[in-house]
Amino acid sequence: MEQRVAACPRLEGQVVPPGDKSISPRAAILNSIASGQARVDNVSPGADCLSTMGCLRGLGVEIAIEGNGVSICGRGRGGIVEPQDVLDAGNSATTMRLLAGLLAAQPFFSVITGDHSLRSRPMGRLIQPLRQMGAELRGRGGDSLAPLAIRGGTLKGIHYHPPVASAQLKSAVLIAALFAEGVTVVEEPAPSRDHTERMLEAMGAHIRRDGARIELQPGAALSPLDCRVPGDISAAAFWLVAAAIHPDAVVTVSNVGVNPSRTGILDVLRDMGARIQVTNERTEGNEPVADITARSSELVATSLGESTIPRIIDEVPIIALAASFARGTTTIRDAAELRVKESDRIATTAKELARLGAHIEELPDGMAVHGGRRLTGGVCESHGDHRLAMMLGIAALVADGETVIADAGAAAVSYPGFWRDLGLLCRT
Repeated sequence: MEQRVAACPRLEGQVVPPGDKSISPRAAILNSIASGQARVDNVSPGADCLSTMGCLRGLGVEIAIEGNGVSICGRGRGGIVEPQDVLDAGNSATTMRLLAGLLAAQPFFSVITGDHSLRSRPMGRLIQPLRQMGAELRGRGGDSLAPLAIRGGTLKGIHYHPPVASAQLKSAVLIAALFAEGVTVVEEPAPSRDHTERMLEAMGAHIRRDGARIELQPGAALSPLDCRVPGDISAAAFWLVAAAIHPDAVVTVSNVGVNPSRTGILDVLRDMGARIQVTNERTEGNEPVADITARSSELVATSLGESTIPRIIDEVPIIALAASFARGTTTIRDAAELRVKESDRIATTAKELARLGAHIEELPDGMAVHGGRRLTGGVCESHGDHRLAMMLGIAALVADGETVIADAGAAAVSYPGFWRDLGLLCRT
């Protein structure tokens, strides 16, 4: 799908982003092993969440899509069944990694694969702790790549120090730990998003948190959790940056999750001088929610590194666009993880924004963005990466002339209504 976007004279309006892409699969997976029926509303409509539900159905879980929510019939601690076919996680690393933790604890054999992009992403650091717990896992590339073949069994608790702050690695180990013998402790190098821990607490798991240290005692039966998934702040970030860099804009994004482990984007934009207002703060399903309004702003450069990157890892491409409009040079370091996302997001962000006139230098673990340059419409491509497609759409709104984005349909992985919402905000 090719998308043409012209410069927009004014941005104004309200957007309700889709359900959170991180919380939705966790709600589906954890409710699948709870005892009883659960209703989860405002589930992410993207392809990734559909992949999660497809895999769970392959494990015998009854899931019915009803409007913008799902009804899940949990099978309890020992209720999921051996799949009759290979499980397909599509493009979703969250699905593959979290389900690997669940499958590692089951007394059967399973295989989980994904699309070309997912099969190129690193899985060795997932295999290592699950093997340490007692499961048998194999993969391509010397046990470093999917497809993953998993023979689960009796697990034991471990004390695990992940090599990077990764919510997916942490969550995989915690899900496996629900079925293990003995306590499991995870100590991250820095806190990562904590949606799994919050949901496990709400469902009755014996879990304790202290900063980047999480301790889980197995044995508790999970209770089903009816909840409404907050809007995805990573999706909201595109509209917040759009308003901040546009010369005539005011945009409100409603019902957004503002979990502190995910609000790095707000901190970064405020540090850059963006006019951001958070209102109507409340709690839904053990997650904080609010409305966020952004306005046209004069931005200044900033420096981002190890202490910030885990909280903004998905937002770096759109932050790079914001930095292109800031006064001065923004440096982003300690973000080598971006090299192994849906695309090499360091290389593709620099390359595609350069096509529109931005000046970005690639660094081994990040980039240097030289701000203050005017963008001009051109031809660019998403490289099949949903976040890159959406970032380029926002860039086109503030570039002179028209921009053509190849493979713009990749946005549907997390935000099927993105191009519609972009059109609704544009005012003449």
